[in-house]
Amino acid sequence: MRLPNSAHEAHPWVIAKIAPDFTLLDAWALPVRGGPDDRDSALEILTSFDLANAECAASRALFRLRFRLGAWFGWDDPARKRPIPGCTETTLSARLPDHLRGSAKSRVIGNAMQRAAGGFTPLYRTDDEWAAEISNATVHGVLHLAWVPEQSGDRYRAQMGVYVKPRGTLGELYLMLIDPFRHLIVYPALMRQIGRAWDARDVATPSTARDPQRR
Repeated sequence: MRLPNSAHEAHPWVIAKIAPDFTLLDAWALPVRGGPDDRDSALEILTSFDLANAECAASRALFRLRFRLGAWFGWDDPARKRPIPGCTETTLSARLPDHLRGSAKSRVIGNAMQRAAGGFTPLYRTDDEWAAEISNATVHGVLHLAWVPEQSGDRYRAQMGVYVKPRGTLGELYLMLIDPFRHLIVYPALMRQIGRAWDARDVATPSTARDPQRR
């Protein structure tokens, strides 16, 4: 379910402190619910998706087209270190407080902290947040995942925020062009795939399946 940006911004996230110059592009409540002990499993599932190989054929085609364009025009050259738009840093890791440096690698769950699916590089992890960044010729972006307590206090829900800084006119045009595809194809398909993966995880571990109203 798509959330108003204010719902995601209402929390005192670390990402708001290290990326105050970024715009929250999208916020979503994900179809993943559980208890406080489920956050590691949720994070492992949520960081495992490769959108270029998504279950949805339309979404898969869009991402493969994007990566092909990136290859043609050199948008995604990993050897090129681009500064964050309007800044001198090339990565948000330079803004992290000392206690979070290396946190995404030091608290490994399977391979979740080391994955860079879709070109994202993990930034940090806390008890209720995980963030990864991506930098290319169109944008500098951040994928932010959070484990948010619900009203009962003993149940949690996964939440996602996408933050961006476009690179000049190209970046602004790119974001404008992909907007309808994000909301009509990519995100709905991703929500369905996440929900199925979380449901399958509960079926596989019935002794820990806990919330029938996951969505």
